[in-house]
Amino acid sequence: MSATPATRPAPVTGPLGPLTRPARTAARWAVRHGLPAVYLSRSARRGDPIGRLMRDPALREQPYGLYEQVRARGPLSASSLGLVTTSHAVAQQVLRSDRFGVGWDRSGAPRTIRWALRFGDDPAAAGVAEPPSMLVVDPPDHTRFRRLVSRAFTPRATAAFEPTIRRTAERLLDDLARRAGTVDLVEAYAAQLPVLVIADLLGVPVARREDFLRWGAAAAATLDPGLPLRRYLVAERALRDMHEFLGDHFARLRRDPGEDLVSRLVTLPPEEALTDRELHATVLLLLGAGFETTVNLLGNAVVLLDAHRGQWDALRAEPAGWEAAVEEVLRLDSPVQLTGRSARAEVELGGRTVAAGTRVTLLLGAANRDPEVFPDPQRFDITRANAREHLAFSGGIHYCLGAGLARLEGAIGLQALSERFPGLRVAGRPVRRNLQTLRGFEVLPVVLR
Repeated sequence: MSATPATRPAPVTGPLGPLTRPARTAARWAVRHGLPAVYLSRSARRGDPIGRLMRDPALREQPYGLYEQVRARGPLSASSLGLVTTSHAVAQQVLRSDRFGVGWDRSGAPRTIRWALRFGDDPAAAGVAEPPSMLVVDPPDHTRFRRLVSRAFTPRATAAFEPTIRRTAERLLDDLARRAGTVDLVEAYAAQLPVLVIADLLGVPVARREDFLRWGAAAAATLDPGLPLRRYLVAERALRDMHEFLGDHFARLRRDPGEDLVSRLVTLPPEEALTDRELHATVLLLLGAGFETTVNLLGNAVVLLDAHRGQWDALRAEPAGWEAAVEEVLRLDSPVQLTGRSARAEVELGGRTVAAGTRVTLLLGAANRDPEVFPDPQRFDITRANAREHLAFSGGIHYCLGAGLARLEGAIGLQALSERFPGLRVAGRPVRRNLQTLRGFEVLPVVLR
């Protein structure tokens, strides 16, 4: 397969002459992961909460105790990355305010950092946390990108996927029923359901679904700062494969467009058309985000309900409660645990004045357990009246486009699973993903009954 123009980087020259691809990879890793790892590790040794959160494997497994320690410091406190909050009210203000943005002004960075960002840039290996991804750009670019794809995620468009989700779930459960012994529910069901649905939405061949899962895991890993070099190289290889696939996919759809979202994007009129790099970034994000949240939601839900069998049985008796149960899972064990914003102007926040350029880390998993909003917040309660006030899908202009689809997949997928296997139990020890930004299970062994 051949790369498209956007994924074939032009020759780059640095201070010592032309840079080879390995040199560019090293520059990318150093500035995005190597240096942050050193900085965060040093901060962790000094007791900084964000440093500890990002570098301590035990806290990746169970971060909620640390969140409460940070909460005790007040609604807004200092951290190695600027300011940090566990407050639902403060996090909501930041997410909704136009005085905060996701972009980062590189002009104030040291010259070596700016050099590494510039000469390490490689569209063929770009991840979801790099511009021009919607995840990390502010208006007007963000507004332009979101307008082009939002029609595919309206409530009406999302509801139209219900029959597809149900058929897909039943087909996967039929396959599960033919398997004996202990089954990895992530591999066999929680990952397969959303990837098949998003493949349909984006017009990509479902035969490549195992590739999509591998690529999505690679893209997700790059959201965490401080990846070891070996793990980063695996992620970069997968991202290169994904961009190469997308280039060929776009070319096919230009020749023979369908009714899917990507066909619409590649056939936009010239005055609306995305550049090739923007197109790659947009579809990469949609494909990865289209199943990452739901995979984690389904796995987290099964583990919580297995530990609260009375609530599992109540939902089996009254299936109308699955939608509320999904909201409580999203609140209590959020698939996205943290995000960040930078102040674009001086602003009052959490009882203090925050200077322009200050970075604020929002611990969404902690905000969703804020006792000022959620009574008895550590308790899992599928009847909680205000569970939907969680911030698991972010907020403001960056509110998750696919939130409605993830909710629908979660409710249908869990209901179908409970009806087919009412005695399902977790068997052995589930394995958490080695990530901090995203929270879910890599392996979830279950016995089907």
